[in-house]
Amino acid sequence: MATIVGAVASSHTPTIGFAYDRNKQDDPAWAPIFDAFRPVSEWIARKKPDVLLFVFNDHVTSFFFDHYSAFALGIGESYAVADEGGGARALPAVPGHPALSAHIAAALMADEFDMSFFQHKPLDHGCFSPLSMMLPHDPAWPAAIVPLQVGVLQFPIPTARRCYRLGQSLRRAIESFPDDIRVALVATGGLSHQVHGERAGFNDPQWDAQFMDLFEQDPERLAGMTHAEYATRGGLEGAEVIMWLVVRGAMTPRIRRLHRTYYLPSMTGIATAIYEDVDAVRDEAAIARTRDELARQLAGVEKLSGTYPFDFARSVKAYRLNEFLHRLIEPAHRGAFLADPEAAFEAAGLTAEEQDLVRRRDWRGMIHYGVIFFMLEKLGAVVGVSNLHIYAAMRGQSLGDFQKTRNAPGALYSVAGADAKGMAWDRAPGKAS
Repeated sequence: MATIVGAVASSHTPTIGFAYDRNKQDDPAWAPIFDAFRPVSEWIARKKPDVLLFVFNDHVTSFFFDHYSAFALGIGESYAVADEGGGARALPAVPGHPALSAHIAAALMADEFDMSFFQHKPLDHGCFSPLSMMLPHDPAWPAAIVPLQVGVLQFPIPTARRCYRLGQSLRRAIESFPDDIRVALVATGGLSHQVHGERAGFNDPQWDAQFMDLFEQDPERLAGMTHAEYATRGGLEGAEVIMWLVVRGAMTPRIRRLHRTYYLPSMTGIATAIYEDVDAVRDEAAIARTRDELARQLAGVEKLSGTYPFDFARSVKAYRLNEFLHRLIEPAHRGAFLADPEAAFEAAGLTAEEQDLVRRRDWRGMIHYGVIFFMLEKLGAVVGVSNLHIYAAMRGQSLGDFQKTRNAPGALYSVAGADAKGMAWDRAPGKAS
């Protein structure tokens, strides 16, 4: 079973990545940053975690305000470095751990944390600034990550207590994962800073020290603080330190501090710390309850013939094809597909199998592969095939035979706009093309 080996806490200011990329370790103004992270990287090297559960926030790079979630868990196979405006840092993509992500996601949802999920999104300095100091990465990273992005920039945001409770649920989720892997927890963000308005440049080293004391000794007090209290003490952007409470909640009530540093070079207090559990006891009854609960909602669905719940495994496997079909809502992509399907397939990087499924309009085959039905519906609207034709083809029937099972056998429809031409209802009933 999965084991939590300890936790690291760190600021994630871009200052850290800047110093690393420009080899500032011998510059007196920057050397303390390297000194602070050296014990962290050494501890990780000793503990040899297979996965880092990485809590961070995006800085409106990959997560914009068209859809801004409180808690977003990465479920992908890898995560590239985001371009934040001046070009991406020269770091390799870090591998994900889809199996652990899927398990954690199911456990948290079963525990009534309404999560959102992402893949194929690059991660910004909130992740890679500290990660590049923590782990070697030439030519590749030695461990995978499961990223947990917390939406702390657009109010209302999760309360400090909600973050703490999420961490408690997270521990149960990790410990109930059946594979024998080692997991290190990583909290990022802070410390005190404000980067906007007339208060820009605000810091309070005294609060930073008190926060780290309370994190270790009295997390309940931190969990009870409001966002306004955090902003007053540590700056509005500094309130992001509530993310640390996710990791604190995932640890035992008593923890042991192995390392702690603090340095304020400019705009943000930079901290690093290492913690390990004290008197950790695996609660086998709680683990069993977690496993039972996360399996309960879909228990028995496998008995339903011709039924394929769209789960994370299908989503990750068929992401490329689902994305290709989803983009048919874009006029330019739709036009390119209709004008030259083969070129569109190549441009999207579809595999030979994926190309063949679309080329042959193998509606049932696409479902089996992992395409969600609503992408078939979009493809049908583009190529002039009604939903009824698709339903019939998935059942292995002609349209006529399928319509005999309907109360209104003559009804054909699609999600295509009213001015769409050449739709299936303009042709004689038959098998879907």
